Amino acid sequence: MPAPADLYGEQSPGKGAPALLLRGNMTIVADLPVNVTDRAARRIAHVLSKEPEGSMLRVAVNGGGCSGFQYAFDISREKTADDLVIEREGAVVLVDPVSLDFLRGAKIDFVDELIGQSFKIFNPNATSSCGCGTSFSI
Repeated sequence: MPAPADLYGEQSPGKGAPALLLRGNMTIVADLPVNVTDRAARRIAHVLSKEPEGSMLRVAVNGGGCSGFQYAFDISREKTADDLVIEREGAVVLVDPVSLDFLRGAKIDFVDELIGQSFKIFNPNATSSCGCGTSFSI
């Protein structure tokens, strides 16, 4: 497989291209451990466009909630060397290594339902979740 620079030069791929996985200073085009849907990427890019330059969405798993763990969505301007960085359609999503263990194989989506709009995480590791969809157990 050609190196990412051979595929995309120095730029991120455009619409329809695979997302990039960034680890430290390495860029890898691969199956990502966490998937961000096109719909979620567009909404994240829209939200970040209203934030200061260099802002990113941090998705984390914290202890708490009615099922034991809960998802957290925060705007961050700093990333650490061991963060998973997912770039897609102008959106930048960060996941710390501890949260990644809980989110491996998950899909982050954005839904617009009768009851409202929200980001939803479809997590294959969760054995149960609460009715609000923001907390889960493993």
